[in-house]
Amino acid sequence: MFKGENGGNGGLLPENTDTPSPTDTLQESSDFTALLVGEELMSNENSSCIPADCSAVSQSQSSHNEDVMTDSWRSHRKHVFVLSEAGKPIYSRYGSEEALSSVMGVMMALVSFVQAGGNNIQSIYSDERRIVFMQKGPLVFVSVSKSRQSELQLRAELLHIYHQIVSMLTQASIHRIFQRRKNYDLRRLLLGSEKVLDTLLDVIESEAGFLLSAVQCLPLAPSSRDTINQILQRAVTTNLVLTLLLSSGQLVSIVQEKMVIEDARLKPSDLHLLLNLIRASLAFQTGEIWTPICLPRFNPDCYFYTYVAYLDPPECTVCLVLLSTDKKAFYAGAECRRRIEEAVRTNNALQSVSKAQLCQVGQVGVAELRHFLYMPLDVPDHHSQLPQFTSPEVEAPYSTEEQRIYLMDLYRHLHSRIHSSTRPLKLLYHSTHRETLLAWATSKFEMYACFSPLVTKSSAIGAVTKLLRWIKKEEDCLFIRSPPKYSTTPQAARSFFNGSFV
Repeated sequence: MFKGENGGNGGLLPENTDTPSPTDTLQESSDFTALLVGEELMSNENSSCIPADCSAVSQSQSSHNEDVMTDSWRSHRKHVFVLSEAGKPIYSRYGSEEALSSVMGVMMALVSFVQAGGNNIQSIYSDERRIVFMQKGPLVFVSVSKSRQSELQLRAELLHIYHQIVSMLTQASIHRIFQRRKNYDLRRLLLGSEKVLDTLLDVIESEAGFLLSAVQCLPLAPSSRDTINQILQRAVTTNLVLTLLLSSGQLVSIVQEKMVIEDARLKPSDLHLLLNLIRASLAFQTGEIWTPICLPRFNPDCYFYTYVAYLDPPECTVCLVLLSTDKKAFYAGAECRRRIEEAVRTNNALQSVSKAQLCQVGQVGVAELRHFLYMPLDVPDHHSQLPQFTSPEVEAPYSTEEQRIYLMDLYRHLHSRIHSSTRPLKLLYHSTHRETLLAWATSKFEMYACFSPLVTKSSAIGAVTKLLRWIKKEEDCLFIRSPPKYSTTPQAARSFFNGSFV
């Protein structure tokens, strides 16, 4: 089955006419590539954080060396391909781009054939697979999936891949390169970034934040979070626009310049890309890192200059991230980190973070409840807040990676039904031989809950009511209700937020 759509792609990203110079952009791109292949761009010689195990990198390399003629390659649940309009291979989730050049050539031929008829190819359906296409400027993205995900969900995953590439190179740089040379091999600038894209596709499969377009906060006592917020707020420096404290991928605190809220809200997808980059690159665990990073949904054509350091070596779980508009602010960031570490030690704040854990489903007090996702929608000052969700630890019978992906597939199915473009639903009860699920969307919250298989619809609704009471009681621990703000950025730096920063 073939599906096409007449007309253009439609703009999902903000546009900017005032872009950085080619020399600056390509230099920053090469700096970023150096980081990805393991070089520290600027580091402190006294750093003591020990690099993590390299097994994930080895696994990534082996997947790219996989023989594309084998049944095991064909049997993968999902393939993702990236190529240029000239048919040049850029990325493949499994197998080398060279071995797949003819396959990508066929994909580009399909895209060109449909475009010649005044249309854009959207998707192709077969009995076992769904092939989804997406074109963003000079780049073409293709997902070949055996999962039950909807076309919209697969296209959203491709958009995350595009944004991750933009985060490394900027949208302006990509367009400028292909305007000059349509057959340019973009792998030159993305050298070493395969593991970042691989990791992104892995976490998309199992983490709910991408599905809900929200971030998960580390549950923390309000007094402890307030202490950390005050520490971060007192340590800000000129041209510092965002301060983030993260613990094992969860958000502990976010302190933001008022100008960020006034001119452009930080999007969850940008934060997911930043978290993925830190997770995927071992260089971030070797010391203090200073690198350019683009946040595509904030401004796709410009870089932030980002300072990253772990506060708890050698465990490397609590991570400080500072985003600045000043490319020469590394030492200011290092001094900011020093003040934060000193205040954290004085207040024993790091202990409260290290002891904090995701809640257990047993704490809710609902016997048949196995797992849930909850996203509040009625938060104060909603327009300026970072969308958040909460979820307990995944426990039996979903303990293995395969079982966690299975559970996420169920949530994805419910989400696609609730948010269907043709027939959206408010309440959905879904039963299988292994579990019962309930999805509920209101103006105040969105919830997905998983129960044991014998739970009826009425008892599931009653259980969710108890769950809502528990979440209401614990919401100050589960969510960041009022992120602290500050104002130190000079008026001259406002050009960044107006899209003219170089």
